[in-house]
Amino acid sequence: MTDPATDRILDAALSHVPFDGWSEATLNAAALDAGVGTDLAQALFPRAGLDLALAYHRRGDARMRIALSERDLTPLRFRDRVALAVRLRLEDADREAVRRAAALMALPQNAPEAARALWATADAIWTALGDTSQDGNWYSKRAILSGVYSAVVLYWLGDDSDGAADTWAFLDRRIDDVMRFEETKARIKASPVLNATLGLPFRLIEGLRKPQEAGPMPGRWSD
Repeated sequence: MTDPATDRILDAALSHVPFDGWSEATLNAAALDAGVGTDLAQALFPRAGLDLALAYHRRGDARMRIALSERDLTPLRFRDRVALAVRLRLEDADREAVRRAAALMALPQNAPEAARALWATADAIWTALGDTSQDGNWYSKRAILSGVYSAVVLYWLGDDSDGAADTWAFLDRRIDDVMRFEETKARIKASPVLNATLGLPFRLIEGLRKPQEAGPMPGRWSD
């Protein structure tokens, strides 16, 4: 549960982001608008714009989980559940806020935070969909979805089609690509010859284990 002052500052910041980006100027203006002292705002967001942008990203993940939990997913194929989760995540987002955040995260010094935020979104989606994998699949699912999600976000930022229809079509194509990859992987594992010659990368991945404690992207090899 977030601090009420954090939410008030974040809400107020969204009106300043189109002009000042995710920056210290935005933080100070948002604190003033929210009636929060500058000292408290800086304590809540010590890295100013970067922490504001990350808080906005985490809020988006949380709202996606809630929206997904309110849907009846029973009639949907699993690939359609993943597509729905990504779509809900983006439909709730402010495009200019995401655009400014993408520019900030593209700076070399912010690359680790960008990677963690992307991974956290992929993890939030898989967890919300009930993923129970404990082995290397835990990593491969999130790594693949991270690639899909980042590509879809970039497409969405430049999409001016009605209702972002082109973005959702692009999303469906990317998920179809993932499904074909999974089918190919299954064929390789089912064939003794193919598994012996092409299956080494998959066997190495399967040797990983899901992290047992919270962290960015840790893991361990099985005994």
